[in-house]
Amino acid sequence: MDKVVIITGASRGIGAATAKLLAARGYAVGVNYRTHVRQADEVVAQIVATGGQAVALQADVSIEADVMRLFDEAERALGPVTHLVNNAGVLFTQSRLVDIDLERFNRVLQVNLISCFLGCREAARRLPSGGAIVNLSSVAARLGAPFEYIDYAASKGAIESLTKGLATELAGQGIRVNAVSPGLIYTDIHADGGEPGRVDRVGPTLPMKRGGQPEEVASAIAWLLSEEASYVTGSIIDVAGGR
Repeated sequence: MDKVVIITGASRGIGAATAKLLAARGYAVGVNYRTHVRQADEVVAQIVATGGQAVALQADVSIEADVMRLFDEAERALGPVTHLVNNAGVLFTQSRLVDIDLERFNRVLQVNLISCFLGCREAARRLPSGGAIVNLSSVAARLGAPFEYIDYAASKGAIESLTKGLATELAGQGIRVNAVSPGLIYTDIHADGGEPGRVDRVGPTLPMKRGGQPEEVASAIAWLLSEEASYVTGSIIDVAGGR
C-alpha cells in the first residue's frame, strides 16, 4: 500500500516536524495549512529537497466543506489517502474560566475539536484497511490547565473520548485510531497564549527537568501510524517528560 498522509496544521511546530519525519519514512505528505502559506511551502520544499513527496494544501479544517476539499485535493495530488494526523489546534491568552467569554470558548472547540471530528469522519469514509489515524491531545486534558487554558484542556479531553470511541467503531475495518498527548513542547503555541518562555519556566519542574522538542512528539506519531503499532488502537500515549 502506498502511504499517503494528511497532516492538519502542518506548517509549523509538531505538524511540520511530523511532516518531515513521515516523508523521510516513505509517506507522500499533504501539508495542510490555514493561513501560513510561506511556512507550509518551506516544509514542502525541505521534503522535496531530500527526495520526498509533499504538497501544500490550504484548508480551514474547522469548516466541513474545506475538509472534504482537503481530502479530494490530497487524493488528486498524491493518491488515495491512507493515514491522517489531526494536529491543528489553537489556544488563547492565559485566563481563568470566569474571564473566558463564549466566543473564545466556541472558537477553541471549533478549531480543536470540530476539526478533529471532521477529519476523523472523512477518514473513516475513505481510509482503506491498514490505514491509521492519530489525533493530537494534550496532558492538559487530564490536568485541566487551571488559571491558564481550561477551554483548551476541555477540547483535548473531548478529543481523547472521540479517539476511544472511533477506535472501537473502526477496528473491524482494519483502521486504527490513537492519540498522542504532548506536554510542554517548544512550539510557537505558547506565544499565542501570551507566555513565549513558558516551557523554559515550567520545564525544570518536570521529572525529566526539561521541555520537549517537536521531533520527539513526531516520533511517537510516526510509530502509532506504522505497522510496528499494528496491535495498538484506542490508546493515548503521553509524550510529556514524566508529567
